Amino acid sequence: MSRPGNPYDNAKVESFMKTLKTEEVDGRSFKGIEDARRSIAVFIEIVYNAERLHSALSYRPPLEFETNFALAHNS
Repeated sequence: MSRPGNPYDNAKVESFMKTLKTEEVDGRSFKGIEDARRSIAVFIEIVYNAERLHSALSYRPPLEFETNFALAHNS
């Protein structure tokens, strides 16, 4: 939750939730709560973290960005 007087605290989470809704959940039917959880988990791990390009990371996926960052700082 955002602190009083600071509307920007939730900006990243709200952006993620918008992406999750538009790219994975909207318009889909799930067999039940477990099916929805599985589908959303796969979306987050496979698509959002490993494949989807993020503008804040110079249009690279988070996994690639973190790997490059770790390599650059461990040398």
